[in-house]
Amino acid sequence: MSAWGGNSYLLSPLLALVAVSVLILLLRWAFSTGHSLVERRPRQGTEREYGLLVTVASPTTFVEAEVLRRTLEAAGVRATLAPTVQGPRVMVFPEDAAAARAVLNLPSS
Repeated sequence: MSAWGGNSYLLSPLLALVAVSVLILLLRWAFSTGHSLVERRPRQGTEREYGLLVTVASPTTFVEAEVLRRTLEAAGVRATLAPTVQGPRVMVFPEDAAAARAVLNLPSS
């Protein structure tokens, strides 16, 4: 006689159904949109919310900003394109700000 008694023919399918239900709920949570803990939409902040980075250019479009960022990268200056609430900003570290302005031919601020 089995360890579960005479009701094992009912308990085995019930356990399988519970296991499959748990897997379905777990996968539904993992692949649902908008509820994931891993992937979140980036939040736009002000220029002051980017830590040590300082703004060297304030272009009007993201295309212009990307062109300026790539120009700085080609000149060896580390640059970041930041989508702020005021619009796109090209930002660099403070020690690279003078070199970035020189590459972009911008006046010092």
